[in-house]
Amino acid sequence: MSQGSPGDWVPLDPTPGPPAPPNPFVHELHLSRLQRVKFCLLGALLAPIRVLLAFIVLFLLWPFAWLQVAGLSEEQLQEPITGWRKTVCHNGVLGLSRLLFFLLGFLRIRVRGQRASRLQAPVLVAAPHSTFFDPIVLLPCDLPKVVSRAENLSVPVIGALLRFNQAILVSRHDPASRRRVVEEVRRRATSGGKWPQVLFFPEGTCSNKKALLKFKPGAFIAGVPVQPVLIRYPNSLDTTSWAWRGPGVLKVLWLTASQPCSIVDVEFLPVYHPSPEESKDPTLYANNVQRVMAQALGIPATECEFVGSLPVIVVGRLKVALEPQLWELGKVLQKTGLSPGYVDIGAEPGRSRMISQEEFARQLQLSDPQTVAGAFGYFQQDTQGLVDFRDVALALAALDGGRSLEELTRLAFELFAEEQAEGPKRLLYKDGFSTILHLLLGSPRPAATALHAELCQAGSSQGLSLCQFQNFSLHDPLYGKLFSTYLRPPHTSRGTSQTPNASSPGSPTALANGTVQAPKQKGD
Repeated sequence: MSQGSPGDWVPLDPTPGPPAPPNPFVHELHLSRLQRVKFCLLGALLAPIRVLLAFIVLFLLWPFAWLQVAGLSEEQLQEPITGWRKTVCHNGVLGLSRLLFFLLGFLRIRVRGQRASRLQAPVLVAAPHSTFFDPIVLLPCDLPKVVSRAENLSVPVIGALLRFNQAILVSRHDPASRRRVVEEVRRRATSGGKWPQVLFFPEGTCSNKKALLKFKPGAFIAGVPVQPVLIRYPNSLDTTSWAWRGPGVLKVLWLTASQPCSIVDVEFLPVYHPSPEESKDPTLYANNVQRVMAQALGIPATECEFVGSLPVIVVGRLKVALEPQLWELGKVLQKTGLSPGYVDIGAEPGRSRMISQEEFARQLQLSDPQTVAGAFGYFQQDTQGLVDFRDVALALAALDGGRSLEELTRLAFELFAEEQAEGPKRLLYKDGFSTILHLLLGSPRPAATALHAELCQAGSSQGLSLCQFQNFSLHDPLYGKLFSTYLRPPHTSRGTSQTPNASSPGSPTALANGTVQAPKQKGD
């Protein structure tokens, strides 16, 4: 990679490939005037009765769920339940569950294909996961075992049903929990048919059914055959989708219960037998099964996923947050009336200066404890609870409406570039590069590190010069637009930013779809 002028810049890939798939995290429900009138009438008459009866049936499930595990020790629950408990309670829960979904409007469950036996496929993988109604797929699967959060045990009725199901529980607060879950999944999947099948939703979260999210490897760790299960809701109006952004729980429940009849299709695909390479590599196995299911559904298979609590989309070879926390930080500081343009004075180029939450509050002149905690929590903390002041300086500079993109990228380079052992030139290495992209774009650090390595391949050094970094961030036909979108969201006035809607023309989603140019500020 040469260090010439921006005009000599050769992009990573002049033809980045086909446009990105639709954003799977956003569901927009558009109702005509006639549909609104219909939903108002049916919502007032039909929905309350249906929801009330469904909740009555839900509570009737509790005695059957309790009876199956009553009096059994933890050791006994480590083996599959058999005998009269299995017969009576299993059939009772199965029948009442079907009645519950029937009362909510799911009058028909159409099944295609044939479910494999537990010996043929110990694991079932269901997708797309689009709604809290998806557990309806358990009915044609004869109530297989599931994986759930341990916190759900404390939820009334739901906790009893999880105990009845002998679900595999994972705790987000216990680092050793995931290892135990992996071991338990492998133990059950390799029991030779002793245990019922285990059902996974490998996407791990809900989408809008327009694309498959990246499959997590948990269902594929055992390396045993799996049977893909497709879930479709072929209704004229999609009232069931419950995505990251869109109608909430109550609205989805109310709209669906207001439908005269809702239909769900459950299709069992042929059993997928892993190759020796797939059996040893759960990620490869998961990716290949995802492609098979996406092809059968007629939708794209994507790398989109949740990282922490943020949805991540793919732009080119880089993963970026759908809405970076930088925008949320801007909202917090906007409420305080803070003008962030001056704060970067105390940051030393190339040298980290760790500060505490108290010093952070003094530097930004913040007094409200809740505001301080919210703003401080945006930055990555070390083991002592300190943050690098360079991170603070760059984030606040990005939120200042008075800087050009060239000034911002130069400041980012000056803050995180390091002196070479020989020669006066300073270079931006992978740690600084990944920090910049994480702060400004919300990119996961591993993805940014991989992109840095690719940028450095054409050069002889392990770092980027200022010219190379600005060529990438300002002049690359794909990534340059990405920086423009994230660092220049629509403004109402200088220094007062408003977070764009995820589906608006100036959003990262539209950029990923290849449908827009970089947005311009008013007055440009």
